[in-house]
Order: sequence, then C-alpha cells, then structure tokens
Amino acid sequence: MTTKQYTVSIEGIDAVDVSVADYGAGRTFLFLHGGAGPQSVTGFAELLSASRAARVLVPTHPGFGGTDRPAALTGIAQLAELYVALIEQLGLDDVTVVGHSIGGWITAEIALRESPRVSGVVLIDATGIEVPGHPVADFFNLSMDEVFDLGYHDPEPFRIDPSTLPPAAQAAVAGNRAALAAYAGAAMTDPGLAGRLSAVEIPTLILWGESDRIVDPAYGAAYAAAIPVARFKLLPETGHTPQIETPQQVLDAIWD
Repeated sequence: MTTKQYTVSIEGIDAVDVSVADYGAGRTFLFLHGGAGPQSVTGFAELLSASRAARVLVPTHPGFGGTDRPAALTGIAQLAELYVALIEQLGLDDVTVVGHSIGGWITAEIALRESPRVSGVVLIDATGIEVPGHPVADFFNLSMDEVFDLGYHDPEPFRIDPSTLPPAAQAAVAGNRAALAAYAGAAMTDPGLAGRLSAVEIPTLILWGESDRIVDPAYGAAYAAAIPVARFKLLPETGHTPQIETPQQVLDAIWD
C-alpha cells in the first residue's frame, strides 16, 4: 500500500488536497468511506486487493482522519464532483465506485454525473434519500454504545470505549463528526435525491445488512426501487458495516 497526496480543482474551489491510499493492482475500485472514517474501509481494501486482481483506491474525505477541509467544501454533491475530477485527473478507466454509508450517498451522486470513466457503482448501506417511516438513525444524538448496538448484527467483537483511545485518536473522532455534520447535515438526507436517481443508467449494486438499524433494509429496498437499473442484495447476519462485519460476503458480491 502507498499513500499519495493529490490537489484537485472543482468549480468554486481551486485547490482541494486529497489523501489517497492505493492498494494492489488490476481492475480499479474507488472505495468511499462513511462517517467512521477511512479506517472503516481500509481492511476491506487490503482483503480485496490481496485476494483478487484489483487495485483499490481509498481517498480520505477532506476533514476526516485529521486532514484539512476547505471552508467552501460543504456538501455531498461537491464531494462527488471532487472524486469525478480525481478519476479524470488520474486518467483512470473502467472504475467501479463503491461507497459505504455517506460514501454510498456520494457514490449515488457520482452515478448521476455519467462519467465515461465510471463503469459501475456499489452502494453499501447508503444514506442520502428520504424514506417515509424509515428515517436514518439520529447519529449525532446517539452514544457510541448505541451506535454499535444499532450498527452491528453482533456488536460485541467490535465495540470500543472511545475514552480509552489515545488523545490523537479522540481528536480524529471529533474531527470526523464535525466533517460528517458539514457534509451530510443532521438528517443525512437530500429530499430531492430519490427523484433524481431515476436517471441513473450505469450498472448499480446495492448491498444491505439485514440487521442494519442505522438505515434499515426497507430503506435499502427504497433506494433500489429509486434506481431502475439497480440490483438489491441483502446480506445475512450483517449490520450497517458489512465490509467490517462480514467482509467475505461483500467481496463475493462485488466481484461477482
């Protein structure tokens, strides 16, 4: 694995610094992390690149992981523009974009931009749409224990006590929460997104943990219904973070 820094320009922002971890070689995957930060997907990136002929790029959304976020970079749509521009800048082709949680929301926005360099997208327990009767859990008012209880089929192997983390790690967690709020807002939805998703035309796979109570399976089914070309797959004994809890299921589904 290598980590490189890129400076990317998008409309309204001349220079956005993006840190990208680069794993393996082969078919290219861009994996976009959720609110837990890049460490929530790096283990899966290592697994995919080690077990398949795959190159996996994992960018850190500016503001996460202790990185800087330009004040003008404040929305999910801007992050989608940023990563489309990064793909273009790197000259990548036949890219499969995979996104978890808000990373899935970013991925949905990327699909709407119809980049000829993106050949398919995978949304994993994504946020972003509004589904009556099935709101996204109020993450910012949950304790860490509640996040684990709602987010995992079996939370005990993954549960951590944030107070035991080193000061630098606690600061990174606080920075992640601030960046998440800046990008996604308290509700973590865009009222207009579901209606726009009918325009998506590239192959779309939606993976959902059947035990997810952050965004429940009915929410996932509504996401799939909003995208005419989408295929929806429930993952058994899995919560909100399948790439951590049941990574082999995710790997098999994506590669198939």
